[in-house]
Amino acid sequence: MTDEARTPPAAPRACPICGKPVEQAFRPFCSPRCRDVDLNRWLTGRYVVSGREDDEEDPE
Repeated sequence: MTDEARTPPAAPRACPICGKPVEQAFRPFCSPRCRDVDLNRWLTGRYVVSGREDDEEDPE
């Protein structure tokens, strides 16, 4: 195998909430707590996916 064909091993992922290593059972988080913190942020509007200004809620 040539050096070009080899890919470096994937770096261990970190939890996006606290930075600890990810647990497979809670991926992409490290624990149920961090999973719930993320869900709460979505539900309270802290995270927002912006749309274009010309998007309409109901085009009819």
